[in-house]
Amino acid sequence: MTRVISILFPVGVPEAFDYALPDDVDGADAITVGQFVYAPLGKQVKLGVVWSIGANAGERNLKSVLEIKKCPALSISLVKFVNFTARYNCTSPGMVLRMVIRSYKALDPSPVVTKYVRSGQTPAKMTPARAQVLELTDVWPGRASEIAQAAGVTPAVVSGLAKAGGLRTMREPLDAPFDVPDPDFVSPDAPELTDGQKLAGADLAGLVAKRAFNVALLDGVTGSGKTEVYFESVAEALRQNIDGQGGQVLVLVPEIALTQAGMSRFAARFGAAPAQWHSAMTEAARRRTWREVFNGRAQLVVGARSALYLPFKNLRAIIVDEEHDTSYKQEEGVIYSARDMAVARGKLEGASVVLASATPSLESLHNARTGRYVHLQLPERPGAAVLPDIELLDLKEHRPDKGRYLAPPVVEAVQAALDRGEQAMLYLNRRGYAPLIICRNCGTKLKSPDTDSWLVEHKRTGRAMCHRTGFSMRMPVRCPTCKAEDSLHPIGPGVERIEEEARALFPAARTEVLSSDTAGNPEDIRARIARMAGGGIDILIGTQMVVKGHNFPRLTFVGVVDGDMSLSGGDLRAGERTYQTLVQVAGRAGRADKPGHAIIQTHRPEHEALVALAAGDRELFINVELEMREMLGLPPFGKLSAVIISGPDPKAADTAALAFLNKAPRADGIEILGPADAPIATLRGRARRRLLIQAEPGVNLPAYMATWRAAYRPKNKVKIQVDIDPQSFM
Repeated sequence: MTRVISILFPVGVPEAFDYALPDDVDGADAITVGQFVYAPLGKQVKLGVVWSIGANAGERNLKSVLEIKKCPALSISLVKFVNFTARYNCTSPGMVLRMVIRSYKALDPSPVVTKYVRSGQTPAKMTPARAQVLELTDVWPGRASEIAQAAGVTPAVVSGLAKAGGLRTMREPLDAPFDVPDPDFVSPDAPELTDGQKLAGADLAGLVAKRAFNVALLDGVTGSGKTEVYFESVAEALRQNIDGQGGQVLVLVPEIALTQAGMSRFAARFGAAPAQWHSAMTEAARRRTWREVFNGRAQLVVGARSALYLPFKNLRAIIVDEEHDTSYKQEEGVIYSARDMAVARGKLEGASVVLASATPSLESLHNARTGRYVHLQLPERPGAAVLPDIELLDLKEHRPDKGRYLAPPVVEAVQAALDRGEQAMLYLNRRGYAPLIICRNCGTKLKSPDTDSWLVEHKRTGRAMCHRTGFSMRMPVRCPTCKAEDSLHPIGPGVERIEEEARALFPAARTEVLSSDTAGNPEDIRARIARMAGGGIDILIGTQMVVKGHNFPRLTFVGVVDGDMSLSGGDLRAGERTYQTLVQVAGRAGRADKPGHAIIQTHRPEHEALVALAAGDRELFINVELEMREMLGLPPFGKLSAVIISGPDPKAADTAALAFLNKAPRADGIEILGPADAPIATLRGRARRRLLIQAEPGVNLPAYMATWRAAYRPKNKVKIQVDIDPQSFM
């Protein structure tokens, strides 16, 4: 008998394809959903995954499966999660599967290599080179090339020493297993938890102990010890034994900087460093993590949003740290919210999900207040630490000196902190030296040649860059329009310009910048953060990288250069974004026993987000914002979807946008706005038009958008991008 199986390939295909599975294929009798198989696709043989198993093929003329790969199958829950992600986000399941299968080599066992250790015997014939090898202490066991490099000799010396009896050979996997975390490990440096922290930690551990799906919002002020609290849920999940293996835990963090800086805290709590997953890892490191997760041996994983699609075997808990952070939204390729998909995966796995933040998203807060999530609050910092005093500085009354961007009260506060031997931070979420370059002769504003985006001057590198596309060129000496020399003038500040000003004002201070342009590799980021934490920097100037969970004990003053930046533009969440960011920024100050102080420079001190922030009245802001959202039918009281239609030229984009609009299904509870030019109307040479779809709470918006999208087939190089619950409106 020949059965039919459906195979999904990790490519941009809309569905799984049917194949015949003859009985004589090795392993056909035990085939399961999730099994990896080889089958012809077009003129190639591709690796795919069995997506469903049918009955007798009968007379159907189907291509046959060629081979069943001898490795474990993906779990049924992961198969369901791939389907859910594709369905909810109106994308191809094949592209979601591609996010899962990151390394084909990881499906095979690790290669075995020869390593060497000292035998304890001294060869009869010793040479200076052999002596150098035997004097090494930190490379054992090691490969010949590693030992030779450490000793400054050739690999032949190592192999010769082994033949002479000075070294002993052993065979080990190339990709070593990760150390096993100990949930009951007690570090002598572990902080003593407060009664409130112990109670919240016990509540989280109790939720994990139920071994059933649940979601908890861990809502604590900055510096309240949320990490130490959710460690208790991690420990409980690690203790759970499933088929002889411990439970697995995924901790999602917003960015690579936080991933690197926080590793020591995990190692200190559990006696072993966690496995990591992020885009800056080498291919070998990614292969190792994927394989160990797939086989259930990597129990604790800390990673960026894509770690959510790792093939966990025994996933018992998912922690989403800084759950409000916008970097959890994937904006290209498969567009998805890692926070929302984490809740979905937790439900499919029967696992606990913990959302942690000092400034939770309004959607998560609403779910907690209405009883969908458990709400655990940490309203105070432990010990003597208290929340900083926050002051709004009206720039209409306190103008910076000519050519400056720091108002006198901010300058005075920085100097006062330095005089006390403490640290100051200046925050501006704008990279480079100046966000706009304008010709004083003809008024030309420099733009990227294929994008409606201003070029940013980077004085350090002498270049003008587009931060949206990566376009870069040498800073021109003359205007490209009128050809006037020395007429190009920087407008506004970036962090480099604030650094220049700070160095002029405080020449004796040790001043550094932390932004994605200056950070370098993950090791550089970790070193800079360590210098700040250890007191090696007096003034740190940074972008959003500086506010993501870092603890700087000697930092007592924070100055926000532009508190109004995120209030402009068409972002429906502008007030929420501003409030969240500024709470996180101000919360860096006063985290030890010294009181903190923050000054926010603003032209809009009357804005409700800033008023609530200065008053320390979060409930005021939340209630005003929720009332406005409810009145307008915006999330969490309604649903949104955005559609971007792009074409090779404006006419093609306009034609496609109208044609797509005409295909919209009729449905109650749906309002369609647009089409209109996107705020960035041209991106990478393509004209862009935007629609915004607003739906009532009871509408299945993903299903509606999928039906609409399927009804229209783009022509003339037109592309359509659907974004469920958009976070950016560019």
